[in-house]
Amino acid sequence: MEDLVSHLAVGVDAAVTWQNLLYCFVGVLLGTLVGVLPGLGPVATIAMLLPVTYGLPPVSALIMLSGIYYGAQYGGSTAAILVNLPGESSSVVTCLDGHALAKKGRAGAALGIAAIGSFFAGTVSTLVVAAAAVPLAAFALKFGPAEYFSLMLLGLIAAVVLAQGDVLKAIAMTLLGLLLGLVGVDVNSGDERFTFGIPELAEGISFVVISMGIFGIGEIIANLERDHHRTQIVERVGSVLPTREDYRRAWKPVVRGSALGSIMGVLPGGGAMLSSFASYMLEKRLSKHPEEFGKGAIEGVAGPESANNAGAQTSFIPLLVMGLPSNAVMALMIGAMMIHGIVPGPQVMTERPDLFWGVIVSMWIGNILLLLLNLPLVGIWVRLLSIPYRILYPAILLFCCIGVFSVNNSLFDVLLAVGFGLLGYLFIKLRCEPAPLLLGFVLGPLMEENLRRAMLLSRGDPTVFFTRPISASLLIFAVLLLALLALPHFRSTRKVAFAED
Repeated sequence: MEDLVSHLAVGVDAAVTWQNLLYCFVGVLLGTLVGVLPGLGPVATIAMLLPVTYGLPPVSALIMLSGIYYGAQYGGSTAAILVNLPGESSSVVTCLDGHALAKKGRAGAALGIAAIGSFFAGTVSTLVVAAAAVPLAAFALKFGPAEYFSLMLLGLIAAVVLAQGDVLKAIAMTLLGLLLGLVGVDVNSGDERFTFGIPELAEGISFVVISMGIFGIGEIIANLERDHHRTQIVERVGSVLPTREDYRRAWKPVVRGSALGSIMGVLPGGGAMLSSFASYMLEKRLSKHPEEFGKGAIEGVAGPESANNAGAQTSFIPLLVMGLPSNAVMALMIGAMMIHGIVPGPQVMTERPDLFWGVIVSMWIGNILLLLLNLPLVGIWVRLLSIPYRILYPAILLFCCIGVFSVNNSLFDVLLAVGFGLLGYLFIKLRCEPAPLLLGFVLGPLMEENLRRAMLLSRGDPTVFFTRPISASLLIFAVLLLALLALPHFRSTRKVAFAED
């Protein structure tokens, strides 16, 4: 306990500076904005802001990017309740009862419960991250190249199993990401791979280019062709303070949602979205009045909103402790760390304790700022929802191109980003989830490096992956996950869970 307190004191010193408090505020404000505006999302926003982080200290950059992610979970509930459009995928479930409450004239109460539940869940889950970090990092130090390879393989398989849409498409996207990660000069032999004689590809495809193209430009093109109806917008919000009866009905779902989200957030693929869906189903099953769900049950807002915020914050555990991304946003966070020359992994805790604990403490600060931002400024968020998309998206597209160009002052990078943008649009039309591609792109080079190191240390003996206990256990888990796909009940549950449309 004393160690945890001393570690958190280091985090307070790093996070509670005027500069980092400012970037935390900017992050959660931007996160709320992208959560409120349907169709943008934290992945595209973080991808667009990666070039901006070049000029920031690493701690400030990660605090701001983290704030965007968990801030978007707060903002997503606002759009879901007022417009019946989820600003974030994890807020899909909130539409069911949140908008029903809004149409009954209780939008303020729904927003209030969502904000309070999110604050409680964020505070609890951050405590979970802080408490779990030290023992997990100590365990991670026992990992060698074989264990890391097996862990990354398990992560990719879990991301495929838990990805949205068709499993075969998710596998194809992961393999494509792995192939894109191989482009460039091979570190060991010095030979060029998949460059097709183009000198600009010798150093590989830039992380900023591929993320900005697929998640930024691709999403913008897709959103421009969609017809975002605003006819259902609820402009009369009313008091954001819930009644005593609301609190009585909501506190248990908030606690259960916080616990569920804290556990499921570490799952690769979509911990926050899976958490909100699981919470909704749990509350409906435990409720004495399940017929109210879908017609304005306050539990249908309190549980899922708490779960998705808890899930968003505990998804930082694999990133901070193991250096592994559990979703597309965490892959972008790893990209931001690499931009600053920081190698993700358990050694970050000892080599850069200010970064590690500063990010964790900033989550508490960010949750307080979000509570202060979301309730008093509801009227501003309502007005933001009336901005025409034909004005919003061209401005974002211009910002994307400027950001890509500023990284290397390369027009080739801009053209490549546009190409990936068109590819991202094609993925959307084909209903291919792009998140596994980004995970494969980030983990591919790391898997190759650890595979080679493991084979060198074992003198070419492939059984090293099965004779080392931790590595063998991870591979068994991977096989069990694949076996789950053969179960009809799991396939049907998975199909229902990801039925966003």
